[in-house]
Amino acid sequence: MTDLPARLDEVRERIAAAAARSGRRPEAVRLVAVSKTRPLADVEVLAAAGQADFGESTIQDAGTKIPQRPDLTWHLVGHLQSNKTRFVPALFDWVHSVDGEKIAARIARAAEQQGKVIDILLQVNVSGDPAKYGFAPGELLPAAERLLQQGLPGIRLRGLMTIGRRDAGPDDTRRSFAALRELADEAARRFGAEPFRELSMGMSGDYEIAVEEGATLVRVGTGLFGARQV
Repeated sequence: MTDLPARLDEVRERIAAAAARSGRRPEAVRLVAVSKTRPLADVEVLAAAGQADFGESTIQDAGTKIPQRPDLTWHLVGHLQSNKTRFVPALFDWVHSVDGEKIAARIARAAEQQGKVIDILLQVNVSGDPAKYGFAPGELLPAAERLLQQGLPGIRLRGLMTIGRRDAGPDDTRRSFAALRELADEAARRFGAEPFRELSMGMSGDYEIAVEEGATLVRVGTGLFGARQV
C-alpha cells in the first residue's frame, strides 16, 4: 500500500510524456484508477494522493466501496447485465461499457426514476474480438443517431470506449485506437461534437499508446495497484 502514491506519480508522468509526444496537454487525459477487487483502504490511499476518478467492473464489488466514498467520481468499466441497471444510478457517475441500445435505455429509465443523469460511453468492438462486447464499428453511427434522436433524459452521451485485444502487438493496438478516434470524429461531424468528446481507451499495458492516439480517459488497474487480487 505504501507504494501506491509512487505508482500514481509514475503513471501520471507517463501519461504526461505520452500527451507531450502527441502535442496534447496532460490535463486533457483523465486517469481512472481501476480499483476492482481492491480494498477500500487502497482507494483511500490514492484519494489522499489526489486521485479523484475510480473504476469498478461489477455492481457487487462497487456496492461495498462507493457508498463509503460518494465524494469520488465512480466509473463502471465492466460489462453491465440488463438486470443490474437499476443499481447504476445510486453508485456510478459514468458507465463506459454501454454495448447496446436497450442497455442505454434501461440505464436512462433507472436514472430518471432516481433523479440522476448518468454520463455514458458507447463501447465499440473495434478489433472484432469475439471475446469482447460492444457495437461493431458499422453499427455504431446508426445506433448513436437513434439514441440521440430519442433524447433520453436520464443519460448524457459523452463519447466512445474500446478495449484492445489482449494478444495484440503495439501496431495492431495503435490501429484499433486510431480507428476509434476516427469513428468519434465521424460521429462528431454528423451529430455534433459535444456527445463525442470523450475517448475511453487504454489500460495498464497500452495506455501510453492510447494517449498518443487521442484517449481522454485511460483505465489503469494493475499499473497502479499491482497484480489483481481475485
